[in-house]
Amino acid sequence: MEEQKNSLFSYIGDIVETIVVAAAIFVVVYLFLLQPHQVRGGSMEPNFFDKEYILTDKLTYRFSKPKRGDVIIFRAPKNADYDFIKRVIALPSEKIKIEDGKIIITNKDYPNGERLFEPYNVEGITTGGSSLSEGSEITVGDDQYFVLGDNRNHSSDSREWGPVPKSNIVGKTWLRYWPLNRIDFIKGTKYLF
Repeated sequence: MEEQKNSLFSYIGDIVETIVVAAAIFVVVYLFLLQPHQVRGGSMEPNFFDKEYILTDKLTYRFSKPKRGDVIIFRAPKNADYDFIKRVIALPSEKIKIEDGKIIITNKDYPNGERLFEPYNVEGITTGGSSLSEGSEITVGDDQYFVLGDNRNHSSDSREWGPVPKSNIVGKTWLRYWPLNRIDFIKGTKYLF
């Protein structure tokens, strides 16, 4: 009988130990490596749809900076309790302008400004907003990124609330895992000026 008790306690101890180890691994992965997110709304259509699930890579930007074309997750500027998904369009210290519905980037490589050719499907750009409107130009600050939704006509983005500080960035989108028919690794866009 005593042997059965010890065996039962040993079995329960093994289960508790397994649960504690699994929980510790989950916490480490969630806090430092990967975090699940759900896309909410249509601001990134047709590339990301409402209710899709993605994994966010939280490690990459600890060792490198976001690049133009990366799709990022960041804490919403007006409410840090929510995360947004948008595409990086302009980098720190660059100037961005919308002219005739097209994005113009000015930087050290393009001092006279160059049009950004966006290879993904973008409808006509709506330029209303307090931060950037048709014909106006802003300079992105140090450690800030100008982000836009792919579905420009239905996106609350940097045109409305300005550039996103790097400190607000949670990570880079890495994997779409739901729905099953759209599973894929998410790659940033390479632009041709």
